Amino acid sequence: MSLYNQRGVSAHKEEVLAATEKLSKGLFPHAFCKLYPDFLGADSEFVNVMHADGAGTKSILAYLYWKETGNASVWAGIAQDAIVMNLDDLLCVGIYDNIVFNSTIDRNKHLIPGEVLDKIINGTQDFFDLLSGYGVNIHYLGGETADVGDVVRTVAVNGTMTTRWPKNKIITNDKIAPGNVIVGLASFGKAIYESEYNSGIGSNGLTSARHDALSKYYANNFKESYDPGTNEEVVYIGKNKMTDIVKFLNDKFIHEIEIGKLLLSPTRTFAPVFMKLFESHFDNINGIIHCSGGGQTKCMKYMPGDFKVIKDNLFAPPPVFQLIQANSGASLREMYEVFNMGCRMEIYCDEKHAQGIIDTATSFEIDAQIIGRVEADVKKTLEIRIGDEVIVY
Repeated sequence: MSLYNQRGVSAHKEEVLAATEKLSKGLFPHAFCKLYPDFLGADSEFVNVMHADGAGTKSILAYLYWKETGNASVWAGIAQDAIVMNLDDLLCVGIYDNIVFNSTIDRNKHLIPGEVLDKIINGTQDFFDLLSGYGVNIHYLGGETADVGDVVRTVAVNGTMTTRWPKNKIITNDKIAPGNVIVGLASFGKAIYESEYNSGIGSNGLTSARHDALSKYYANNFKESYDPGTNEEVVYIGKNKMTDIVKFLNDKFIHEIEIGKLLLSPTRTFAPVFMKLFESHFDNINGIIHCSGGGQTKCMKYMPGDFKVIKDNLFAPPPVFQLIQANSGASLREMYEVFNMGCRMEIYCDEKHAQGIIDTATSFEIDAQIIGRVEADVKKTLEIRIGDEVIVY
């Protein structure tokens, strides 16, 4: 059994999928988000979408860092995580503007004071203000903040996004076909709209990232930060504290960053990039996958046929994933199905359109490259090729 499963988490959410099996798949079953007829406006040329997601267990990392350092600014990053995990899913179906957002914050009031709520709520609005400068308009309508200490050990930060969108501007993934190439967008580095280096960690796999990288110090001093039903052998098995410094070379510069800051890098949104892509390349994009839960295997859920997806030119994993694997000893197979490993967005297109997409991403100082391709097969298969190793899912 993988470390991830031993910690009570599933990369592929098998039980959730089983529970929702009988529910409608929406208008376009292969689309990344569930899309419905326009109940809100009763216009057959529009669709409705309501999407829910959140920062997951990353809020526990913020809690640990805040308790250890007194630095409450990291909570604004958690607000961004909850937003981007919704927004970047919507990008996958072509939606990027005129969106309504409601937040849900569940806290244990004994441990999470008003100072933290202030950072999360105002950090939400600050991030929307930043996005509006790039033409991405999200309207913050408030939400629910609940004191549920009997349910939540520290704090959970989630949100929902709702919008109406023209049906002829939706990406359904139905156009993905053998012969397509896959353009990958890097999750790490420093985009022009980011204020500091982003490790690329995103908001998936943080249960393993936390326990793999951090030491037993946190198990001994912050019992509220993990499920007491978890086997102690997989709880905080790493060597590091949040304030330990990591040094690495990136973009010809030496970076010195606390491990806590690496693990807490706010999830990068690709919304400014996709706004430009949808203006100039919409008809050239056959599909988009957000490599979130399930990491590099996420694409298998949305393929419209029995295709083999081959990824043989992924980015070299950035330092945060090297750190996690060095601490845990996890196999490459587990790493690539839990984490994005440095590539969080995949765009499927004909090869002749790939360079234009790459150029748009790099104009925002985001690395992009062809990471793989789609081939015909007798069943849905994914091959990830890393050096001489071939991992088949």
